[in-house]
Amino acid sequence: MIQDFEAKLNEYAHLLVEVGMNVQPGQTPSIDSSIEYADLTRKCVSACYDCGARNVLVNYVDDFVTRENFLRADEAVFSEYPSYLKARFDWLLERKSPCLSLAGSDPELLKGVDPARIQARRKASGPPTRAYFDALTANKFQWCVGSYPTLAWAEKAFPGQKGEDALDALWDAIFSVCRITGDGRAVERWKDHVAATARRAKVLNDYQFASLRYANSLGTDLTIRLPENHVWAGGSDFTPEGVEFVANIPTEEIFTAPRWDGVDGRVYAALPLALDGNLVKDFYMDFKDGRIVDVHAGEGGEILRRSIDTDEGAHYLGEVALVPYDSPIRSTGILFYETLFDENASCHLAFGEAYPSCVKGGEDMSEEEQKAAGLNRSDTHVDFMVGTRDLSIVGTTHDGKEIPVFINGNFAF
Repeated sequence: MIQDFEAKLNEYAHLLVEVGMNVQPGQTPSIDSSIEYADLTRKCVSACYDCGARNVLVNYVDDFVTRENFLRADEAVFSEYPSYLKARFDWLLERKSPCLSLAGSDPELLKGVDPARIQARRKASGPPTRAYFDALTANKFQWCVGSYPTLAWAEKAFPGQKGEDALDALWDAIFSVCRITGDGRAVERWKDHVAATARRAKVLNDYQFASLRYANSLGTDLTIRLPENHVWAGGSDFTPEGVEFVANIPTEEIFTAPRWDGVDGRVYAALPLALDGNLVKDFYMDFKDGRIVDVHAGEGGEILRRSIDTDEGAHYLGEVALVPYDSPIRSTGILFYETLFDENASCHLAFGEAYPSCVKGGEDMSEEEQKAAGLNRSDTHVDFMVGTRDLSIVGTTHDGKEIPVFINGNFAF
């Protein structure tokens, strides 16, 4: 039994709503959740109204139903996207509704599902929702991703524990890395954390590196060119109206975009990747002129390759993120099997969509202008972890100076 659980859960809800979404008076936030997360969802709804929300919309899903559908629905279903679902996204976009997504599914929820069904669903849902997710990645409205422990997830993350013991252990870990103690001051602590992250991002922005080179003992040897006028961001983002929000809670990363055609070499994953309800383990990728040209995996390789085949843009990187090896999340020693946490325990890359805000003025560029500026376009965005204890990252400036960015897995400054 976790001490002061209700107080901590309430503090968590207010953190997600007040700092994550930062709901403003008169807005209509939406919450995507599972029926298993109802207690936290309800607290978030109340917190939204405490902030002056006009209305709060909740979209519940059920992991059992999701798996049954993927296993047993008619094959044609996965190549269709119902018009009512598109209408929902269009309605939310028109109103610039802040959104909160709560994650916590079994990391292997879709294990055994035909990968072709998963790929077909991803391809069918991409174009109809493109406008919404383009606006989201361009920070046109506030958005946040949080989490909620489920039994399947907890027992995966804590294999030596079962039932309530595993759930309590995962709750404790989440509260800890989210800076929640039950004293009601998590919002204040997060504001300090965001400010500290912004100061380090400024150092990187001042350098305006031409490229970064990654190397470690796993065999990673990767060079990544960065776009002209790239922007490093971290901690928080801002809407065009100047509303600050935190897209991921927790977050320890500082990120930007690579040039879509400027990646060469090989990179090894440092941690397993939970992808489409499956685990991908012991994998590496080879790049030439930005494109993924080869993939090898000890487990889950077909799932990974199908994800990369979502569209042409998925064959290129869209994000470069720096996270110190000694981050609070890595320091727990826990492999969470959930990208929201594991990506904040390790430097990571992402294949697929780039965030337009990673280039100055990118939010207001056309697709063609974004591509010309070096930003990748795709209907997917998949983070995978590459940071190790011995990771070295060296930045090269436009005048040829080499500056250590990471030494032995941590920031050099």
